[in-house]
Amino acid sequence: MSGRMRLIPILLFGLYFLYYYFGHQERVPMTGRKQLVDMSREQEARLGFQSFQQILRTERVVRTGPLADKIREIGQKIARVSEDPGFQWEYALIDSPQVNAFCLPGGKVAVYTGILPIAANDNGLAAIMGHEIAHAIARHGAERMAQQKLMQLGTLAAGVAVSDMDRRQQQAIMAALGIGGQFGIMLPFSRSHESEADYMGLMYAAKSCYDPREAPRLWERMARNSKGQPAEFMSTHPAHQTRIKDLTKWMPAALEAREQAGCPALPQ
Repeated sequence: MSGRMRLIPILLFGLYFLYYYFGHQERVPMTGRKQLVDMSREQEARLGFQSFQQILRTERVVRTGPLADKIREIGQKIARVSEDPGFQWEYALIDSPQVNAFCLPGGKVAVYTGILPIAANDNGLAAIMGHEIAHAIARHGAERMAQQKLMQLGTLAAGVAVSDMDRRQQQAIMAALGIGGQFGIMLPFSRSHESEADYMGLMYAAKSCYDPREAPRLWERMARNSKGQPAEFMSTHPAHQTRIKDLTKWMPAALEAREQAGCPALPQ
């Protein structure tokens, strides 16, 4: 009826959502969390390879020297203890003041020289690289793409459903849905991915015989270096203090994992 919300597009989207969601389930290694992924690992790895090649062509890559060797050494140790699904690992040190590091799908790892003073030592660097490698192992990028696809389809269905309403009503409803989707779904998912990568990365660093106790100290340095964070509910990342608190909570498990890996005892 004119001026009313159409229910059929919403019902059709609901049915598709159920089919799509339950038909594309995987489990994240280590944590066991169920996730929504509809891209094959081969497709994901191709995208990662293409992006990495583009970055290598446009950035200043440090190919030799003790720092480049250190990045490869730490990355290889972490890769060995990770749930490696058959990645073709590559490691690059990029000469840039950016405080950044990443691991693309397929095992393409880059560390920017700008983050090295914050890493401060091998243990801090292992915490950073473990976190980034965890993102790739957990397929967070592919999961975000699947979530965004559902969000776009849901927005399309909502747009059709309210198409007979007054224009101002349509705009108000669509704006409310956009804000709700961003702050109620996408940002919380992003923060959960970051926390999951923090946990997995902490365990990878510990199992690689690095000192996991450096991870909270790393985030203390990050906080001092930061020029301010938005409120946590508005951010893609947890607050620095939240991360420090979580890492401290997980520390007994990390130290136990390190001991079980047969690593040398840590200094007190």
